[in-house]
Amino acid sequence: MAPQPAPEVTALLALMLLHDARRDARTDEAGDIVLLEDQDRSRWKQTQIAEALPLVSEVLRSQPGPYALQAGIAAEHCKAARPEDTNWHRIVELYDLLEKVQPSAIVSLNRAVAVAMASGPRAGLGLIEEIAATKQLDQFHLLHAARADLLRRLGALGEAAASYQRAISLAANGSERRYLERRLAEMQ
Repeated sequence: MAPQPAPEVTALLALMLLHDARRDARTDEAGDIVLLEDQDRSRWKQTQIAEALPLVSEVLRSQPGPYALQAGIAAEHCKAARPEDTNWHRIVELYDLLEKVQPSAIVSLNRAVAVAMASGPRAGLGLIEEIAATKQLDQFHLLHAARADLLRRLGALGEAAASYQRAISLAANGSERRYLERRLAEMQ
């Protein structure tokens, strides 16, 4: 009998399968980024997702490490046939655990976005403002992009525009910068 791989190795394999399964839907024909909520889920590789989901269930049974929790989050996205079917409350629970085993400002930012999706933009924005106040992610474009999106959803268009402009000034990736520029232009 062959030895079983360590749980975090299994979790990493599952995580890689889930991320790769969605790869083709992440960009459009021009190479521009397509947000998860806008992706054509028929382009996701269902065989890879089917292979990964039992692995995720297995690694989440005991004390899951960072890769297992990240795989669990990715699995929740992959299990949803439509964006509105995503179990955001479960994703927040997984981020709560991930913050305990791998605390970081980036994990907290991702959790804040999940909270916004589960409980509304105001709840997520409050958490993002707390993260922003620490200045740890002041030079990270995705902090400002997430803040801008939540402000836009709340109708605070002036503040949203300023946050989009800050995110654009920090974005090093051309595809991300073009996306943010389009979002800013849509508001004007």
